[in-house]
Amino acid sequence: MEIGLLRDRDFRLLFTADTISQVGTQVTLLALPLVAVLTLDATALEVGILAACETAAFLLVGLPAGALVDRLRRRGTMVVADVLRAVLLASVPLAWWTGTLQMPQLYVVGLLCGVCTVFFDVAYQSYLPFLVGKDRLVEGNARLEMVRSTSQIGGPTVAGGLVKLLGGPLAIATDAASYLVSALFLWRIRKTEERPARRPDAHLGREIMEGLRFVLGNRLLRAISMCTGTGNFFGAIFNAMLIVYLARDLALSPALIGLYFSVTGLGALAGAFLVTPFVRWFGQGPAMWIAMTVASLGNLLVPFARADWRLWLAASGGILFGIGVVVYNVTQVSFRQTITPDELLGRMNATMRFIVWGTMPLGGLAGGLLGAAIGVHPTIWVACAGMLISVVPLLLSPLRKLRELTSAPSAGTEVVRK
Repeated sequence: MEIGLLRDRDFRLLFTADTISQVGTQVTLLALPLVAVLTLDATALEVGILAACETAAFLLVGLPAGALVDRLRRRGTMVVADVLRAVLLASVPLAWWTGTLQMPQLYVVGLLCGVCTVFFDVAYQSYLPFLVGKDRLVEGNARLEMVRSTSQIGGPTVAGGLVKLLGGPLAIATDAASYLVSALFLWRIRKTEERPARRPDAHLGREIMEGLRFVLGNRLLRAISMCTGTGNFFGAIFNAMLIVYLARDLALSPALIGLYFSVTGLGALAGAFLVTPFVRWFGQGPAMWIAMTVASLGNLLVPFARADWRLWLAASGGILFGIGVVVYNVTQVSFRQTITPDELLGRMNATMRFIVWGTMPLGGLAGGLLGAAIGVHPTIWVACAGMLISVVPLLLSPLRKLRELTSAPSAGTEVVRK
């Protein structure tokens, strides 16, 4: 991958901010449930509730967030979200230090951090086309996906080491600091937007409906939302129980759990490098369903994990899963950003996040309930089997064989080339 967009100062600042934030986030993704399991002795149901809280914001504020982001400067929205997440996460080690840390606080922190993440993600996906131009979106998304993928390799190892050395609460403190540094780099970006002009007849409810009509009126976006939403539902069941399984059922150390996630993160990094040639070889539509099929089949190896060589067999499945998910995500996000008018970007992204991430708190809660009812390991099998269903909406849509996709701005109108 050539240097490309990294020659641009403002994109480098976004790239750096995202790198710092993503590494810190990987620490919290591992440390927060480990705090619940190892420090507070949480049950499978409580861990499931925590997972639901971390993603519930996409259901609670997902739609209005898009309309509000379209009224604000998007870079400023990202800076504020980073600062608020730093404050919220810093409360965890502070409560632990004073001996007052309890599960309800983790629920609240997870929920409010999720609200900040909704606004940050919607603003980021809407700001990138302005920063790099729509003709360089695949490169821009691939670069930022490479950041996330690299953080998945190094982040969990760092997290496992920090949890072992300092304990979960102090490991979370490092993530709080990372968000502040990320905010500083974002603040230094020179290319800023004009504050969007507010129409005299502006109405929050009407603006939300415009976003819904744009997404649901386009059959290709509908298929993408159904695929991603289904995959995220079963993925949330899987994620809610995986750390419980590794830490409690297999009795792996935090450092070994971190190493496991670092190895599986190699797949996401490979996917970031492969996405451009993959789309060129197969075309945009086939790239989506082939990638999701690879991801789902790879994940079927994960339930075979045991505290021996089979742990690394499961990790190889995680690598395939990472490759498939990254190729799918870069392809479909770039397509969505390309076809959407600038004034609708926030609402389109928020509507998609509402649909596809709104299934995650339901999946997290379902994972906790299933884990309590049938056991953690059978629940992981259910989740892996369910992920296979996610590719069906793509196979039943024109995306199955369309090599190049473009769209007119009006909802429901697609121009497709084989």
